[in-house]
Amino acid sequence: MSSLTQTRLQAPEASWSVAAEVAVVGSGIAGLSTALRYVQRTEHGRVVLVTKDRLSTGSTSFAQGGIAAAMDPEDGPVAHMVDTHLAGAGLSDPYTVHVLATEGPRALRWLIGLGAEFDRGDDGSLALTREGGHRADRVAHAGGDATGAEIQRALVAAVLAEERIEVIEHALALDALHDPVTGAVRGVTLHVMGEGARDGVGAVLAPAVVLATGGMGQVFAATTNPTVSTGDGLALAARAGARLRDLEFIQFHPTVLWLGPESRGRQPLISEALRGEGAYVVDGRGRRIMEGVHELGDLAPRDVVARTIARTMAEQDTDHVYLETRHFGEATWRRRFPTILASCRSHGVDPLSQPIPVAPAAHYASGGAEVDIDGRTSVPGLWAVGEVARTGVHGANRLASNSLLEGLVYADRIAARLAEAPEPAPSAAVTVGASVPLVDAASSGRVRTLMSRHAGVLRTGEGLAALAEELDAVAAAGSADGGAAVAPGTDAWEATNLLTVARLVAAAARHRTESRGSHQRADHPEPRPELRIRPAVVRLEGNTPVTTDEDWTPSLPPELVAELDAITFPLADWRGRGSAAVPGDEPRAEFTLPYTSPHQSHVDVVRRALAEDLTAGPRIDVTTVATTPADQVRTAHVVARADGTVSGLPLAELTFWLVADGALEVHRPVADGDAVKRGDVLMTVTARTRDLLTAERTALNLLTHMSGIATATRTWVDAVAGTGAAVRDSRKTRPGLRALDKYAVRCGGGVNHRYGLSDAGLVKDNHVVAAGGVGAAVRAIRERFPDLPLEVEVDRLDQIEDALAAGAEEILLDNFTVDRLTAAVELVAGRARLESSGGLTLDVAADVARTGVDYLAVGALTHSSPALDIALDLL
Repeated sequence: MSSLTQTRLQAPEASWSVAAEVAVVGSGIAGLSTALRYVQRTEHGRVVLVTKDRLSTGSTSFAQGGIAAAMDPEDGPVAHMVDTHLAGAGLSDPYTVHVLATEGPRALRWLIGLGAEFDRGDDGSLALTREGGHRADRVAHAGGDATGAEIQRALVAAVLAEERIEVIEHALALDALHDPVTGAVRGVTLHVMGEGARDGVGAVLAPAVVLATGGMGQVFAATTNPTVSTGDGLALAARAGARLRDLEFIQFHPTVLWLGPESRGRQPLISEALRGEGAYVVDGRGRRIMEGVHELGDLAPRDVVARTIARTMAEQDTDHVYLETRHFGEATWRRRFPTILASCRSHGVDPLSQPIPVAPAAHYASGGAEVDIDGRTSVPGLWAVGEVARTGVHGANRLASNSLLEGLVYADRIAARLAEAPEPAPSAAVTVGASVPLVDAASSGRVRTLMSRHAGVLRTGEGLAALAEELDAVAAAGSADGGAAVAPGTDAWEATNLLTVARLVAAAARHRTESRGSHQRADHPEPRPELRIRPAVVRLEGNTPVTTDEDWTPSLPPELVAELDAITFPLADWRGRGSAAVPGDEPRAEFTLPYTSPHQSHVDVVRRALAEDLTAGPRIDVTTVATTPADQVRTAHVVARADGTVSGLPLAELTFWLVADGALEVHRPVADGDAVKRGDVLMTVTARTRDLLTAERTALNLLTHMSGIATATRTWVDAVAGTGAAVRDSRKTRPGLRALDKYAVRCGGGVNHRYGLSDAGLVKDNHVVAAGGVGAAVRAIRERFPDLPLEVEVDRLDQIEDALAAGAEEILLDNFTVDRLTAAVELVAGRARLESSGGLTLDVAADVARTGVDYLAVGALTHSSPALDIALDLL
């Protein structure tokens, strides 16, 4: 990352420093868990944990509803994945969602083991409830509606008991420190707001900096976020050069206590757990506004409810609606929602006798600093977790109560990677880039007003353009004198961070010209399917937000990638290697595959195959969509209908994975190359029924075709067993499927001949004619390509010596009888490898093999083997 694009806040030089193996910035569930998990995984590793306020404050402590995990035996990770994807409106990352739901129960058990006390049923099991977007009871809660406070209590107690975690409170993180040579992050500067030896600007030096700074809610006029949520971590990451993604997707909580038209700042949250217990939203006339809007009614995902409320308010020219809870009764209120009851009453609202006035308010940022599956940002040494990070779990809209779980799960993954591969202590660390002009803290009110007006629940291109222009004007005002008029200090740094984040969000929202999830454009009211696979990335270049589209890359589990990469084929060397010494010999780039890893090609094959089913008309499986509920989850068996040898299981799994967006569980009782009997289960897949049926034909086409090749190959291999000869294939493969066909041959026990025209020289009859003889052809290849293997096909015995004399390493005996093969073997006497090809049948295979040839070439293996009958059965 060039320092020309990086920036930093104007601030005094650090006057003190402290060092550790890891610096964690933030003290919510994500930051506290990262620190604890790291010291638990190491013997001597130290953590410095920096928090902007006290250790016990932050967004986590305000969380009411709970934490989602598939803990109920009647629930399961796949159902949790499905609900997450449905809420995410098509943009949730398949692998990160898969990891979240799969590892979630274990993470929650760790938290319970740490001392967090969750509400229990009469039988001692976790009391689970349901929130918006969930189709099962999977939300664990504590103290009725005080889940966040209990989680924070348990984590803080554990951190304070750990001597290898040093806490620095009342500290605002300013900027990343970088290695002056490599540019990697090697620490962070901060300003401590207090007294003592560590007052003022200092530095934490560490080879790994983990941002866990929470959200950006304070960039809006009304929010559920605490006052510390000014987007400091996101602004720091942007100035450090990190890639940011999905910033346009700001979730507005649909039910925040309405305190009047002039109310600003943090507003009391009215948890949707109330709607999980039977509360419903009504307008001023008492009409239930969610009826007929979504199949889940008042438990629809948050973006749907917030959007419906916003439209109702606009249509009725009002600034709030109501949440009806009077039917709960006092006992339910006091048992399940004592905190919310007290909050309402403290503001003059009694839910027992009146509906609760509510309105949407900024609640959660689904996007953030883009990270990989283990929390690494695009800047080496800089990691991110929790709301500041964009893992991809939330997509276009967060599923309720997934955020606390995300913090737990991905904190552990970061800690694991840091413990596995510790970096040496930094020898030097410096701030880089030009100073950002600071803005006056008085500008923050205007920024918040502009953001709520133009980047709220409903947006327009015109409004976003005006927003960007006005925010740029605020930034320009700060830079008129190089920022010299604004003195460095906490208020100015926060205001500058707030403005930076607002400009980044505005740029992302303006760029996305569709409505999807929590990003709703009145001028583009429908989603655009093509934008699902055109991710937009935002960066700061200097002090200017820049947004670019990028190509979509499917998210796959590493175990499956490794299997697919084992289905190898020659990859192009794009470093310019090759010969063009003779005019006309230049490599043909238009016929060269662009892949750098085999799995990329296999993904492309599957996508093209699926496209054959899903390109025309409405581009969906119309029968399945019409007959099957969107949330139905079933298990299917992939079953052999005939005896044979299986091949292609990784391709079948890849097909199901891509269609299901990773929301599935797969079990394979057999492996490629195994012999199977009629009725054997080859694979068990649990996923949405829609996805199983949509993927079925493509998965089976690949599996039956490849297993047919493997089965035929195994028959030939068994026929020549004990002779020392191998059965191999040719280039007579199905167009576009050569790598898969040749892999299937290997699964059947055969071996592969050359893959393409450039990995070996093979002289055949037409080359002999063109060159003027066998010897001349062989010598020409050896002179032009001296390092390549050289093979010659002959159809007469008298051609063999000429080929050997010219340097042939392998001779292909075309359409030789058994007697002539025997003579050829005696003539060659081990001077070259021999292949028998042409006219071979199973009934003579053993006789041919016993002549002493090295290979039997059977072109029919890959171009005409019958498919093995395999089916998919729904259970």
